[in-house]
Formats: sequence, C-alpha cells, structure tokens
Amino acid sequence: MLEATAVPGVPRLHNVRVVTPRLTHVTHPLVQHKLSYLRDRDTPTVHFRKLVDEVTLLLTYEATKDFPIEEVEIETPLERATVPRISGKKVAVCPVLRAGVGMLDGVLSLISSARVGFIGLYRDEETLEAVEYYVKLPSDLAERDAIVLDPMLATGNSSVAAINEVRAAGARSVILVCIVAAPEGIERVHAEYPDVHIVCAAIDRGLNEHGFIVPGLGDAGDRLYGTK
Repeated sequence: MLEATAVPGVPRLHNVRVVTPRLTHVTHPLVQHKLSYLRDRDTPTVHFRKLVDEVTLLLTYEATKDFPIEEVEIETPLERATVPRISGKKVAVCPVLRAGVGMLDGVLSLISSARVGFIGLYRDEETLEAVEYYVKLPSDLAERDAIVLDPMLATGNSSVAAINEVRAAGARSVILVCIVAAPEGIERVHAEYPDVHIVCAAIDRGLNEHGFIVPGLGDAGDRLYGTK
C-alpha cells in the first residue's frame, strides 16, 4: 500500500508533498481549508460547486509548474525588456463526465487557450468497472498535452479508462488532476501508466466495501448538481 512519505532525493516543496516523482499532494492551507468545506455534508450545492472551482484552480497552478519557459522581448510602457513566457505549450483539458465538468472552469480560468474534450463514463455498481458512453476529443490531441479531470480517484478504473482514451488519441503527455484520491486508485493508475503525473488535494485512508473513498466527500457529481 502506498505511504505518503517524501521520496529520498526529491525536495519537499513549501505546501506540497512530493509523495513520489509522479504524485503531488498539495497541502497549501487554502486548498485544505476549502477541502474541509467540500467534505462537510452540510455544505450546500451552490457553495460546493464554487469550492470545487476554486480548489481546481489552485491544483492547476501546481500541475502546470513544470511547463517550459522561454525568454521573449517585449515593449513595456517604459522600455524594452526580456521576460519569461510559456514556450509553445498546447494543452487539452479532458473532464470525465459528469463530475469532472465541475472542475473545467477552474482550469480554463488559468489556461484559456486550451482545447476541451469530454469523456463520458459511469461506474457499474456491481463490478465497479468503468462503462464508456461518450467520447469527444480535440482532433489535434496528438499535438497537445492532456490534463484529465476526475475529482474522485477511488478504484482508479474511471481514470484509467479516461487516460486510455486520450493516449489512444495520441496525447503527448497526461496529467491527472483530482481532488481526493485513495491509495488503491493511485496504485491502479500508476500500474497502468507510471508516467502519468497525479496532482491531488488529499490522499484519504482508502475505500469502503462499496468502492467509495473514506472519509471522502461523498458522490462529487451528486453534490455538484444536487442529484441523488
């Protein structure tokens, strides 16, 4: 079972636990404060939706920290200057329907030029396997790096199915951004795709007998959209 400890030789960043080189747990106080309200069963839908957006924005900040930079010359109001800009990065954001859509605006608020793809999956409650019902991805995904959005990384089956789709479409690299992860889901993703970087706000205790993360925050889709 995965243990949340820093990797020898990998620096411990401020407010970030680098659990493994491909797993980042964001421990910033703002993230953890907002997450506490997401976990609270009494948080109403309108606030839950806003909090998901805000947490996703903060996670995206961390997920994009390794984007390549190049120096460019610009004209400020006072003089010419050399400044850093992201170097030719093309991104596709791919939320897993339906709950992943609640994270989409948080990413697009920082990466407004990203193309968007959608991956529709639901979980078979008997087998806990992911069942695909809809996929629509950017036609130029082979020229882009993909950010997959799946708020709850539980068994990992849905996330792996989504990664399968973006990889099959030729995505150059994949980052998985989730809000709450279980060790079982992390291990499942990395067993299939050890190069995928997972960025999350929490690594919870594990799964219950129904395959839900505990303590978790419940069904993210139901809480986002007020359904049961």
